[in-house]
Amino acid sequence: MDSERTYTLTASCPDRVGIVSRVSSFFSTHSGWILETSLHAQPPDDGEGVGRYYMRVEIRADSLPFDLDELRRRFRPVAEELNMEWKFADSAQKKRLVILVSQQEHCLYDLLARWQAKELDVDIPCVISNHETFRGFVEWHGIPFHHVPVGANDKEAAYAEVRRLFEEARGDVMVLARYMQILPVDLCAAYPGRIINIHHSFLPSFVGARPYHQAWVKGVKLIGATCHYVTADLDQGPIIEQDVIRIDHTDTVADMVRYGKDIEKTVLARGLHYHLEDRVLVHGTKTIVFR
Repeated sequence: MDSERTYTLTASCPDRVGIVSRVSSFFSTHSGWILETSLHAQPPDDGEGVGRYYMRVEIRADSLPFDLDELRRRFRPVAEELNMEWKFADSAQKKRLVILVSQQEHCLYDLLARWQAKELDVDIPCVISNHETFRGFVEWHGIPFHHVPVGANDKEAAYAEVRRLFEEARGDVMVLARYMQILPVDLCAAYPGRIINIHHSFLPSFVGARPYHQAWVKGVKLIGATCHYVTADLDQGPIIEQDVIRIDHTDTVADMVRYGKDIEKTVLARGLHYHLEDRVLVHGTKTIVFR
């Protein structure tokens, strides 16, 4: 992985003439070396009024004569002029990834393998599970493991503990790596755009439980997986990444589950990479993903 330190601006604002010119001139004025620029003009959803403009700009940190705090201070008047929602990220500050898992291992194993190989450049302060199944595996990696059972009569207390652990870990993003529980509304609302799920179907088809069984009953010819942000509406959050694999009438539910595990791992890994590299901007119920 390239170790060159970068600052990444992600922003959106009402569409108008001169946005790119104003932002690029700000950086050039301060000798900022732009490495990558991604832009998208989103028309208004109703076809009328003003659309929204999205951008991602990556700058060499060492090309600027000041630090990130000063960069934010100097950029603020530009953002206010353009009525922007914006943030800067520093590649030198690793994001902190908290993983939630139940009893299916494939996504957890894949994420920890990528982390150990430094392909996933994050800190993992802990793994939380409603079962003890993977304690030994997680602790073997030197990562703290927290067992938080979720009973029918104590869900409120359980999710209060999940939230406490996430805050204690100073988590930036929570990943549901086949965590087979429905998060409560207040937890979803507390971390908008910071909880990522892998759903084992090509949404919006086959939401909820047992999607491979639903797909088999329908006789579909493609199955897939969806990486999306979690909202209070079950499996309806903005989609980050998807992929599919072809099947036919000879495939059983067990075959589909086996095929699906491979695609779930890759889709989650890709979607998570986009999020960690600040390549995902949310537009209502949709996303703009600058690959």
